[in-house]
Parts: sequence; structure tokens; C-alpha cells
Amino acid sequence: MSYENKYIFATLPRTQRGQPLVLGGDPKGKNFLYTNGNSVIIRNIDNPAIADIYTEHSCAVNVAKYSPSGFYIASGDQSGKIRIWDTVNKEHILKNEFHPIGGPIKDIAWSPDSQRMVVVGEGRERFGHVFMAETGTSVGEISGQSKPINSCDFRSARPFRLVTGSEDNTIAVFEGPPFKFKMTKQEHTRFVQAVRYSPNGNLFASAGFDGKVFIYDGATSELVGEVGAPAHQGGVYAVAWKPDGTQLLTASGDKTCKLWDVETRSIVSEFSMGSTVDDQQVSCLWQGNHLLSVSLSGFINYLDVNNPEKPIRIIKGHNKPITVLTLSPDRSTIYTGSHDGYITNWNAQTGENDRVKGQGHGNQINGMKASNNLLYTAGIDDTLRAVDMATNTYTETSNTKLDSQPRGLDIYNDLVVTASVRQITVTQGNKKVSSLPIDYEPSSVSINQGNADVAVGSASNNKVYIYELSGTSLTPKTELDHLGPVTDVAYSPDNNYVVACDANRKVILYAVPEYKFAHDKEWGFHNARVNSVAWSPDSLMVASGSLDTTIIIWSISNPAKHTIIKNAHPQSQITRLVWLDEETLISVGQDCNTKIWRIEKI
Repeated sequence: MSYENKYIFATLPRTQRGQPLVLGGDPKGKNFLYTNGNSVIIRNIDNPAIADIYTEHSCAVNVAKYSPSGFYIASGDQSGKIRIWDTVNKEHILKNEFHPIGGPIKDIAWSPDSQRMVVVGEGRERFGHVFMAETGTSVGEISGQSKPINSCDFRSARPFRLVTGSEDNTIAVFEGPPFKFKMTKQEHTRFVQAVRYSPNGNLFASAGFDGKVFIYDGATSELVGEVGAPAHQGGVYAVAWKPDGTQLLTASGDKTCKLWDVETRSIVSEFSMGSTVDDQQVSCLWQGNHLLSVSLSGFINYLDVNNPEKPIRIIKGHNKPITVLTLSPDRSTIYTGSHDGYITNWNAQTGENDRVKGQGHGNQINGMKASNNLLYTAGIDDTLRAVDMATNTYTETSNTKLDSQPRGLDIYNDLVVTASVRQITVTQGNKKVSSLPIDYEPSSVSINQGNADVAVGSASNNKVYIYELSGTSLTPKTELDHLGPVTDVAYSPDNNYVVACDANRKVILYAVPEYKFAHDKEWGFHNARVNSVAWSPDSLMVASGSLDTTIIIWSISNPAKHTIIKNAHPQSQITRLVWLDEETLISVGQDCNTKIWRIEKI
């Protein structure tokens, strides 16, 4: 059986309060780059549903930049490593790896001929280094600043220059090659967060947490003047030049982006991005005709020069690990929920998405299922809530308080069964109609839609508990023993089987209603805890996803046959799976990505 990864609904950039984020753009203007966790995400600027992900770093990546030739990307991580890798091949072959500084890398700049590069950050011995991209040989020294360096840039014209912006409030200028310290500029009174040369190298701009933006001469580094006075009411996180050098885009913590005329240093237009902390602007990029900015929420905004009131489009999604996944009843919409309590809906065909509005859980969601026109969610704030799928908003009225933390939920007709740490609760029309105390810690719930059996997996005593739901009350029926804590259970759509997976790396299939082993052996090809199991709609295949980053597809009719998707989410455990149709599987993981797989039948 073969498989292919059709789409990736990619993670948003990982943002942090008070930390600028660096976006990279490719010289041809087709793609842009950012990082989240160990991944570098390459997205098509015209169709952001097309994404590619590089995951070869062994720790968090902070910044990635295309070489001016467009053939390579350099990415720098938390440990001070730089990896230079090829953009042409799907495998992204590694060209070089260097370790220029002994701490987090914050910015990277290439020389215009793609031969040299400068990296800056928070090293122990030094805050930056200039070297040859081919050999790693040093071509100068970054010195003259006493605190970590946040930003750097290479002048694109001769005579070559480098500028760096530091947390000691200064800008340093270097001449070369080999590059030597020339002078510092001390116009800023707070951390300098961004320095960028204009495309032709005639000027460079600097931006700082003092809300100020300055423009300097590219060759002599003399101050030309200040932009606005001050440019912003809050710290300025990023600047981006228009390709022809006539305008400058700035992004600020005051929740605005502004467009400036470079010659007059006066404002052209202001983009007000909202009023909440999440609307602070932490990055910007000018790529061809596209003006992008990134909000603290991680949302990527396409700014509209002709209508500053409203972005052309906003890319939404998750930038924290995804914990729950389900489909709308008609299977046209995918719902994902993350560790920070946000839910996103995705059009299963196009990847267009939106975030669910209204008062949600505010922290991790542990259960989610749709029925009729409502999406039910259970979160670790000990509540069961409902989203009106038509308006994409949490309904004010349906908020049921549970007596302990919920771990999973399922729906039977109009009854919602939620398994919490101390009891299993049955609710109907957001009222509790019955509850059953339990003395184990549940992990998951599944209901047989044929005979109303309820299976609850136990994370504390290696069992699956089967209950009978008659009317609105539950009575114990039988118990199934496993060799490790049970992590997930699921009844088949044809109601003839239940499958359970556990921390002992096993996936076990039982025949209903006797609850006897359906095969003479369990399925055990995972190398670590299995987190999730899911049935294909025709009940012929089961998919399992594990801590070992692997997805395995098992055949019911031919139990010895299976297909392994290795590194389905590289360096990230699989948290949930669901089948869109007989040939399409959706997986989500700790890496915040949602992947759509095409699966051929076994």
C-alpha cells in the first residue's frame, strides 16, 4: 500500500512577548520563511496552503534566510548552530553546518554574492561572526558592542558594509572584507531591534524599543534623519523596505504597522491591527507586491496599501501543539484545537481557515466532537462548551461546569458523555442528566452508535471499561485488560469492532458484542506509546499514531498487512488522527502542523 503527503496546513510562527521575529523572503518573491520549534516553514506567498517544512535542527530554530542566489537557506538555532541547506531538492540536502557562536542565533544576513554570511545573537564569547558560507573561514570580527545583538544586515553594494543592532542601544558599523569595527551610532535610547539596508544599499534604517526609526547613509553611515517623531507609541520590532527603496514599512508593539515615504520621512498610511495584546506587531516583510506583518497571536496579515483598515487576508491557525481533532458531520470542515485553548476550522479541500470566536476554554482542550450544528469541546478549565458551527462562535448559554478535569468526550444522539478524572457525566441540552463516580483516571471515550455501549480507556490501571448506556444512565458491563495504560479507544463505524491502543506500544482489536480478540495477535510495530487510533469510514482500516513520530495503517481483513509512514511528523509525536474519507487521513502533532495524507487501500 502506498501513501503520499498531499497538503500541510502549516503551523504559524512561534511568537514571544517582547521578542522580535524575523521573516525571510526568497529572492524570486514566491515564498516566505519563518520558524516554530525545531521547524523552518517555507510557504507560498500567493497560496499559503502550499507549505514545505524543514525539520533537521535538533533544538529550536530562531531564524532562517534565503541566500540571494535563491539556491540555499541558512537557518540558525538556540544552540548557536547554523545549517546551510539546499532549496532545490525535496530532501533539502545539507551543504554545511557551522557553530559560529555559543548561544541563541537571532539574525542572519548573506552577502549579495551568496559567498559570505554574518550571524548575530547571544554568544558566550562573542555576539556575532562573519564567515565564508562554503568553508566557515572567518572573514572579520564582530566586536564593539557590550550586549547581545538582535539584528544584522549586509550592504548589497560596494564598498561592502555590515551593520548590527544591539541590546546596548547602539548600532555598530563594520567595513571590509575582512570586516573590522568602524564606529557605533548612539541615536537610540532603548534596545535596537532591527537594522536593514535599502535594496540598492544607499541607505539603512534602524528601529528600536524607544519607538524610534532612523535612516542613515549606506556608505558613510551618517544620520540622514528620524522617521516620524517618534515613529510609534510602542517599541518597533521590524522594518522592511519597498523593493524600489522609496518606502519603508514598520511594525510595532503599539498594534500598528506604518508605511513611510523615505525621502520626506513622513507617514503615507497607518494600519491599525486591533486592540488586544495579541494584536502587537512583531515582524514585517515586503515581498514583491505583498506586505506581510505578523501579530503576537502568530497570525500572518497581508496588508492592503489601498485599504489600511482591513488586511487583504489573514493566515490563521495554531502555533502551539494540537491536542484535539475532529470533523464536521458532513466531513467538509476539519476542526483542530490546541494546547492554548484555541480552535481553528479548516476547509478540507482548500485549507482556508478561521479561528473560532467567543469565550472559549483559555487553556488545553482534551475532547472535541461535532453533532448536528454544534461542536462540543471539553477543556481543563473543567467545563463542557459548545460552538455554533454556522456562526463559528462559542454559544454563551451552553457552558456546563464539570466536577473535575475532562479527558475525553463522545456523543450518542443528543447525549454528550464526558469522562472526567472523578466521574463520567451524561449531559443533554447542556444540563447534567446523570453521572457515575469512577476510581480510575480516564483517557478517552467512544460510543458504539449501534447498541449504545460506552468504552472508556483508563490511563491509571491498564483497562478499557465497557458501560451500557440505557436511557440516560450508565451501568458497568465488562472490562478489557491491557499491559500498559490505555491511551485511546474507538468503535468502528459499522459498530462491529472496538480498537484500543496503549502505552505498551500495542494496538488491540476486539469484536463486538462479545469483546473477544478479533485476531489471534495484537498489532505491535510502534516503538513507543501509541497516542491515537482512528477508523476509516468503511471500517476496513485502522490508523494509529504514536510518540515515535510514526503512523501505521492496519488492515482489518488482512491483519498481517500494514503500512508504516515513518517520520510522519518529524521530531514530533502524533497527537490525533481522523479519516476524511476512505483514501484520506488527517494527522496532527506536537509540531502544530496538520497533515493530509492520501492512502491507497491495502
